[in-house]
Amino acid sequence: MSLKGDGNVYRRLGEKIDSLTVKAPWNETWHSILKELYTAEEADVVAKMPYTLSSLDRIARVTRVEKRQLQPILERLCKKGLVLDLWNKKDRQYYYLSCPLVIGIFEFTMMRKSGHLNTGHWAELFHKYFANVYEANFSNDEKMSVLRVIPIEETIKTGFQTQFLDYERATSLIESADKLAMGICSCRNEKLHIGEKKCDAPLDNCSMLGIGADYMIRNNLAREVSKSEMLENFARSKELGLVLSAANTTRIPIAICHCCKCCCNFLAGLSKFGYVNCVTTSNFISNIDVTLCVGCGKCEDKCPLNAIGLISADDPKNLKAKKGLVDTKLCAGCGVCVSVCSKDAIELMPRESRVIYPESLFEMTMLACLERGTLQNQIFDNPQSITQQFMRVFVGAFLKLQPVKKTLMSNMLRSTFLDVAKGIARMQGKGWIIEL
Repeated sequence: MSLKGDGNVYRRLGEKIDSLTVKAPWNETWHSILKELYTAEEADVVAKMPYTLSSLDRIARVTRVEKRQLQPILERLCKKGLVLDLWNKKDRQYYYLSCPLVIGIFEFTMMRKSGHLNTGHWAELFHKYFANVYEANFSNDEKMSVLRVIPIEETIKTGFQTQFLDYERATSLIESADKLAMGICSCRNEKLHIGEKKCDAPLDNCSMLGIGADYMIRNNLAREVSKSEMLENFARSKELGLVLSAANTTRIPIAICHCCKCCCNFLAGLSKFGYVNCVTTSNFISNIDVTLCVGCGKCEDKCPLNAIGLISADDPKNLKAKKGLVDTKLCAGCGVCVSVCSKDAIELMPRESRVIYPESLFEMTMLACLERGTLQNQIFDNPQSITQQFMRVFVGAFLKLQPVKKTLMSNMLRSTFLDVAKGIARMQGKGWIIEL
């Protein structure tokens, strides 16, 4: 495979990644990141790969690279966390997918433990680049995030247990997983290398489950752990006041992040940049009983999203008295404030309307791509086909219309849209992807 004279290979790669589930706008910093992480040969292969999970045979046909040359390239990309390889039990072969920026390129790069690692430089580049990512993905009132907050279980009172479902419980997610792994927290590793890590939270507590754990273990990006070690990890995170954020699906969980106030890029999108949908909230929200609140400020200090402040208690006998106030637009329902309140003045209450989460990775992908104007790439996924290129332009122009997106994302038509998407996947012979 010759790349002689192709000076645009990284630009083509950038356009490919920008066309996935998370927008990755082009600038010189992103160009530098791509040149750091991908060889020119790897960049060319990923740029030519189908947009969706595909077998080695299909990728070889689409990219026109012989299988014996292609397979080691894909394996190398998997070891670097730039391509996913998922095992399909039905036909007993791996299917490959180019990683989006998040969850993908950033996390897996900063979790790498072997090979030539220029981690400090990568951290600087990613840190500089991320300000552009928030705006590109959430400036048009997009709702779909790749992460959802799950509450600390002990903060949910008995009376609300009937509304606290298994997919919202960390212990249930752990118990249901057939494989578990722990690796380096990418955000904390990044902040450590640029000198902005201010917390005592450990680096090695990023939790992977099921197919996520399988991918990470096989590619030496994380280590396999027992259920008891994983549960100890979660107990430690509770003591440290970390926010638990799971991959935004209700079925087949793949990852749970242990997020801190000073390091997490997802929480920063909300707390520092004001994009309230960077992380999807839990189905609960904090409520302060002002008759019990003594205004000590512990909740204000510990809240990872700066959603609690102290205001005057309006006590004529004590003009300096304070009480806590929750900003309902910022509260993600994590339960950290409840766990630190010694007066039992805070409780997590069910939200007025339940949050509707994607059921599967397939649903999350379809919804995220619809919002970001890239759904056409999931339907017509061969970037080398002129016919499919025409269809992507035609269909993409229609799907990018704001009234169309809002209608399909509405609670009324969302399930119908997803049913149609599943039907298309089955017609294309990709029915097994729906189950992920």
